[in-house]
Amino acid sequence: MNPFVFACITPHGSEIIEALSGHNPELMAKTRQSMEILGRDMEAAKPDAIVVLTPHGVRISEQFAITNCERMVGELEEEDGSRVEMERFVDRELAWSIYEEAALAGVRIGSINFAVSEGPYSCLPLDWGALVPLYFMPDVPVVVITTSYELEYEDHVRLGKHLAKAVQASGKRVGLIASCDWSHAHAADGPYGYHPAAAKLDAQVVELIRENKLEDMMALDEGFVEDAKPDGIWQALVLAGAIPQAARDVEFLSYEVPTYFGLMCAAYYNRSSK
Repeated sequence: MNPFVFACITPHGSEIIEALSGHNPELMAKTRQSMEILGRDMEAAKPDAIVVLTPHGVRISEQFAITNCERMVGELEEEDGSRVEMERFVDRELAWSIYEEAALAGVRIGSINFAVSEGPYSCLPLDWGALVPLYFMPDVPVVVITTSYELEYEDHVRLGKHLAKAVQASGKRVGLIASCDWSHAHAADGPYGYHPAAAKLDAQVVELIRENKLEDMMALDEGFVEDAKPDGIWQALVLAGAIPQAARDVEFLSYEVPTYFGLMCAAYYNRSSK
């Protein structure tokens, strides 16, 4: 069973947002068009809340981290001075339910807040892994979950299963975003340099998404992954655990490598929720 009204795999490069694309708005135009489609589909699904899986949020050593603050605020700024700011309130009831469901099952997860238990000072940063995809989505409360490279792939699938149980029990209409950039070693002048594994890994991931075989990412060789340097596998595996393979109605939208890292967009529809 798929308890999510809509789910998607999105990238999170800041230049996807046209206001942050500087003098080259065509650089990530293909991905931007796909993100606009995903945003419209999420809007049409009428979620009460959106769960975002990000690799870049507040990190806890060897644990998942789930936001349980009043609100989240983030800002992205480019060298030319262009800036995007965002504030989202947190669905704390849903966040606590997810945390409790996962923690009681033995999943290594921490509930995080800042300064005070509630009120305006209870605020955490909204990282770019969450802010960029949320820019295209309806303005509804969120729950942000940070994945962990230190935990096993199986732990991420397991988290997804308990996430789904909590969402199902909540009775709420919930959307899910797996925020995933892919291999970061496509260009010699990029910060991670070039490695041929980047194109090979991304090609495999494209096929796995198209063929609805997200779970097969668990079989990717550790050295191969390290050479390619993706940051999407972990969030994709949480989505794989959250939505059973038989319940995934997937549409692959786009893939491109406009700079040094790969960008993919895919939609997971829940026909029964419409």
